[in-house]
Amino acid sequence: MKILVLSWEFPPRIIGGIARHVGELYPDMVKLGHKVHVITPEFGNAPMYEVVEGIQVHRVPVNPGNDFFHWVVNLNQSMGQHGGKVMAEEGDFDLIHAHDWLVGDAAIALKHTFKVPLIATIHATEYGRHNGIHNDIQDYINGKEELLAFNAWRIIVCTDYMRREVEHALHSPWDKIDVIYNGIRAEKKLHHQNFHAQDFRRFFAEDDEKIVYYVGRMTYEKGVSVLLNAATKVLWEMGGNVKFVIIGGGNTEHLKKQAWDMGIWNKCYFTGFISDEYLDKFQTVADCAVFPSLYEPFGIVALESFASRVPVVVSDTGGFPEVVQHSKTGIVTHTNNSDSLAWGILEVLKHPGYRQWLIDNAYLDLERRFNWAKIAKQTEDVYTRVVEERHRVEW
Repeated sequence: MKILVLSWEFPPRIIGGIARHVGELYPDMVKLGHKVHVITPEFGNAPMYEVVEGIQVHRVPVNPGNDFFHWVVNLNQSMGQHGGKVMAEEGDFDLIHAHDWLVGDAAIALKHTFKVPLIATIHATEYGRHNGIHNDIQDYINGKEELLAFNAWRIIVCTDYMRREVEHALHSPWDKIDVIYNGIRAEKKLHHQNFHAQDFRRFFAEDDEKIVYYVGRMTYEKGVSVLLNAATKVLWEMGGNVKFVIIGGGNTEHLKKQAWDMGIWNKCYFTGFISDEYLDKFQTVADCAVFPSLYEPFGIVALESFASRVPVVVSDTGGFPEVVQHSKTGIVTHTNNSDSLAWGILEVLKHPGYRQWLIDNAYLDLERRFNWAKIAKQTEDVYTRVVEERHRVEW
């Protein structure tokens, strides 16, 4: 099969989980014998065209415009033009695969122009992010998501939770939606042996302090403020011997103020953005990863912690309870409940044997449920179904 993939992020442009999803799924699709072209926006010094692990990557220039929404319009215009050129020159594409609403307009235009079926992966919804639609901007994005879902031959989502959400929020038929989990390349986490762990650890914490960390975006829905509220109870129970490391770019001023006002500023370290290589090293010296999201369609950060052999504590929102099996591969706590979150963290910090048991189970679960080769085969099954159905209909 020949597949045209549209994604608004692709390594080295990494904003959230889509870049890793697209960057790690399609090499395994290539191994299955498929030809994959990815169209994505230009980024830094990355080449405008290159072949990455068998994927033909086309980066297109995008005028920044006046704001984010102008940028999205310009992105779709540029993607549509270049995508049309690629499809016309290469010929005989079997499928178009769009990842999220930001590339929807280009994907829909290419679908109708070339009469090629469109598959959409919906990684999250505006309705879910905000627990409803409350203003004109959210209504606009929700409308774009609905339009993409309507135009898709089939929709792929990452959890059963997201299947229910897409059915409800985007009015998509239940039997049009396929659930395929995200994955991770666990072996990518195993290249950090040649450094002095104890000296490295001292950049973050004293020798007698446990390291509890969060990594991700600093948006409201990620629940970092809930973690800070839980920190006071954890520190009390642990005699103050814990350092909370908050990793990620974005605006953290309100969180820093919260830590200061609560009197735990000296027990918090806001690192800002750090590179994947640095994060890999950091995870080898950390004691507990915490993801207290208020909304989380899947939670690929949990898989990254599994792969790094760090025990995880998560909230029971969205797809997290599917990804993390409570008291087997991690601890699942009540959403937006700092007491529950503190309890989960203390379970990990106070019981080293239990902690190791969680780590071992989680690492085994990566191969069982989150292996990209298996996920690629499941994706191929959806592709095959769509191509066969396309051959049986007049467009």
